[in-house]
Parts: sequence; structure tokens; C-alpha cells
Amino acid sequence: MIDVNVSLSRWPFRRLPDDETPRLVKRLKEAGITQAWAGSYDALLHKDVDGVNRRLVEECNTHGDGLLHPFGCVNPMLPDWQEDIRRCREVHQMRGIRLHPNYHGYKLDAPEFDELLRLATENKLIVQLSVMMEDERTQHPLVQVPAVNTAPLSDVLSHHPAIPFILLNSQREVQGEALTRLAAAGNVYFDMAMQESVGGIEKLLRLVPHDRILFGSHAPFFYHESASLKIEESDLGETLRRMITVENASRLPHSN
Repeated sequence: MIDVNVSLSRWPFRRLPDDETPRLVKRLKEAGITQAWAGSYDALLHKDVDGVNRRLVEECNTHGDGLLHPFGCVNPMLPDWQEDIRRCREVHQMRGIRLHPNYHGYKLDAPEFDELLRLATENKLIVQLSVMMEDERTQHPLVQVPAVNTAPLSDVLSHHPAIPFILLNSQREVQGEALTRLAAAGNVYFDMAMQESVGGIEKLLRLVPHDRILFGSHAPFFYHESASLKIEESDLGETLRRMITVENASRLPHSN
């Protein structure tokens, strides 16, 4: 199984179970995960992006046991952010990057975002965008971070049809026809970490093609078992189950 949505380091506002990398790797292996795409919680608030990415790579190499694949941070609101894209590709040999527009303070119709997608395409990087990291009702009162407004995204992605683009943690905010429009806008994929309710994956399959759904847990913020249970309780059949948990992610391009 390939988990496209895990994070390393410490959540800024409280300790989480398995927020130490060796424990998280152990939990992932016990769940049958053979590959996990990892961002860093440091990416949310730290301004030293290069330091965030260097620590992420070191943590994956030191404790990942071949399972963790680092996805770097890029913040287009900071100086020289284009260099961070180059380092992700050329120095760290990353497969992709993970974006947090709501924490970094830009909208998806900003020219910097369009430029970021262009450079990511040139560098053959997968782009992940986290729509939200936690429910707004549980956020610290001094750090209120609304979900990303994805309304401009269909139009922006239509200008970058080749880029593999993954929406993480999206289903609480992006629902119904909006999901279908995004799936048709380009090479867009969706993880299932925030797909809730009984039969949630079957509902998602009615809105987006089966080859655009990826297994993602949002661990360790969510218990990894919750993602596995979503697969187990869904009436998918072996072919669909394998596509969602392994094959769809494995077909996405490698940059290294």
C-alpha cells in the first residue's frame, strides 16, 4: 500500500501519537504500507524553508527504512522561493512538493501560484496541495486558518494540464459537482483522508474517476487505522481496492 499523506516533525499546537518518526514508521509497516509520501509540520509556520526541507530529507533517510519519500515545502510568498523548487529537484532529488496556501497567505489565483505550477512542471515534480490541516473548530484561538478556497483552481489547472496535482484533505470543503469539475480540469487526484461517513469511498467514486483516488491517511494527525478502516468497510472489490491503495499512486511519475 502507498500512503500519499503523512507528515513528520511536531504538530505546532499539541503532541500527537506517533509524532516521532521511528514510531510512525513502525505503525505504517504494521498497517501494510510499503511507501509513504511525507511532508513536514515545520512547513506550516517556519520561514527557513531550506532548513525545513533539509531536516525532512535527513529524517526520511535516517529513520524511514526505505519507506518514507520526502515531499518538500515551497512558499511563494518568501524571497527566492524559485530556488527552493530547484533544490527540491536537483539537490534533494524529491519526487514532489506539498503546498499550504492557507498557512502561507496566498490565493490560488495569485500569479505566484501560476508561476509555481509552471516551474514544478519544468522540474517534473508532483504537486500536492493540502486544503486544510485540521477542523477550524479545533484550532487555537490565536491561529485561525480557514480552508483553502479552491474555486479558482479549475481555471488555473487548465493552463497546466500535464502536472500531476493531488488535493489532500479536501472532501470536507470540496464536495459534489466541485469535485467532478476539478477532476476534469487536469491531471488531478484526490486522497481520501477526510472522506467521511459510511460508504464514503463509494460516494467519492460516483463523483470522480476511480483512477484519480489515492490512499491517504493524514497520519499522525489522524489515527492511521481510520484510513485502513475506510478501505475495509467499503464494498470495492479487489481490483478497485488495489487501484486506490497501490496502483494509482504508483503510476504517477518519478522525478528521481
